[in-house]
Amino acid sequence: MNEPRPANLTVSRLVELIREVVESNFFAVTVEGEVSNFAVPSSGHWYFTLKDGQAQLRAVMFRSRNRLVAIPPTDGLKIVCSGTVSVYPARGEVQFIVDSLAPLGIGSLQAAFEALKARLATEGLFAEARKRPLPTFPCTVGIVTSPTGAAIHDLLNVLRRRAPGLRVLLRPVRVQGGGAAAEIAAGIADLNRHGVDDVLIVGRGGGSLEDLWAFNEEPVARAIAASAIPVISAVGHEVDVTIADFVADLRAPTPSAAAELVAKSRLELESHVDHLIMRLQSRVTQGLALYGERLAGLENRLQQAARNWPARLEQVGHREQRLVLAMHGLLRRLADQLARSAGQLDALSPLNQLARGYVIASRDPHGRDLAEFSQLAPGGQLWLRFSAGRARTRVEEITE
Repeated sequence: MNEPRPANLTVSRLVELIREVVESNFFAVTVEGEVSNFAVPSSGHWYFTLKDGQAQLRAVMFRSRNRLVAIPPTDGLKIVCSGTVSVYPARGEVQFIVDSLAPLGIGSLQAAFEALKARLATEGLFAEARKRPLPTFPCTVGIVTSPTGAAIHDLLNVLRRRAPGLRVLLRPVRVQGGGAAAEIAAGIADLNRHGVDDVLIVGRGGGSLEDLWAFNEEPVARAIAASAIPVISAVGHEVDVTIADFVADLRAPTPSAAAELVAKSRLELESHVDHLIMRLQSRVTQGLALYGERLAGLENRLQQAARNWPARLEQVGHREQRLVLAMHGLLRRLADQLARSAGQLDALSPLNQLARGYVIASRDPHGRDLAEFSQLAPGGQLWLRFSAGRARTRVEEITE
C-alpha cells in the first residue's frame, strides 16, 4: 500500500514558515557589529549592513524609530543595536529590524571623528586661506540653532546688551538626534538663499559627545564650507571641539562668545565715535578759549587806542601843518627852477634871433633846415622865415 505524498510547498509558504520560526525565536535581540553600506533613501528609512570578521547581516531602521537616534551611524562605525530578526519575503532574505542603536563606546565615535576630520582636511576645507574675516559693521546676523535651547537665550541677551540696533534672523533647527545634521545644513543654505545676513552663527549649548554629534557630521561641514556668508561656529563649551569648528571662518568657544565677536565691531565703532566727540568738544573748547583771549586783547587795545585818541589827533594835526608848509616850500622852489629854465630856453630860441633881423632859410615848406652850402643850386627855391611871416625865393647865382 502506497503512502500519500505530502503536498509541495510554495516558495512564499516556505518563506512564511521560516519567517514564523525566526521571529518567534529572535523577537528581542541585541547585536553589535560594524556598519557598512549605510544608505538613506527618500523614504527616510535607514538601510545598512551589520558585519564582523566572519559574517554580515542586512539591517533596516524605519524612519519612525531612527528619528530618536542622537547620532546617525556612518560606515565603519561600530554600534550596538536592539530589535527583531525577520525574513523579507520579496527576496527571502533574513534582515534585522532595528528598534534602537548607539555607538559602541566613545572610542568608536572618536575614530569616526578623526576619520572625517582627516578626509575633509585633505580636501582643504580647513585651510586658513579660504577663511574670511567677519564684516566690520554687521547690520544683520543669522542664527542657526534650536529656538528652545539655552544657546539662543545667551546669544540674544548678549546682542541686545552690546548691539541693540542689530537685526537678528533665527533659523530654528534641531541640534541633536536623528536628522539634526540635515536640518542644520538646510538652515545654513536657507539663510544663504535669503541673502540679507552679514554673518551667520551656527551652534548650540554644551552637552555630551553624543549630544554634539550633529556638528561632527559631513552635511553640516559641507554646508558651512559652501556658505557665501562668513560663519561663526559656536558649539558647546570651550573644551568642546567639533568638525564644524574647523570648517567655520571663526570658532567661538561658546554661543555667548560668538555674540560678543559679532557685537565687538559695533562697540568699537561706538567707542571710536565717543572718542572723536570728546576730542571735538575739547578742540572746540580750546578754540573758544583762545579766540576769547584774542578778543579780550583786541578789546584792551581798542580801549587803549580810545584813551590815546585825542593825543593822536593832535599829532596828526601838527604833522598835517608841517606837510602843508613843506609842500608850499617845494612848490616855490620848483616854480623858481621852472622860471630860470624858461629864461635859458628863451635866450637860446631861434625866434629871438629872428626878432633881431635874422632869417631862417629852409629847402621846403616843411621847414627842413639848409645845413650846408653845397645843398644850393641855381634855380632852386628857398623858403625864408622871418620873425613875422614867411617868403619863397629863387636862387639866381651861387658864389663861393
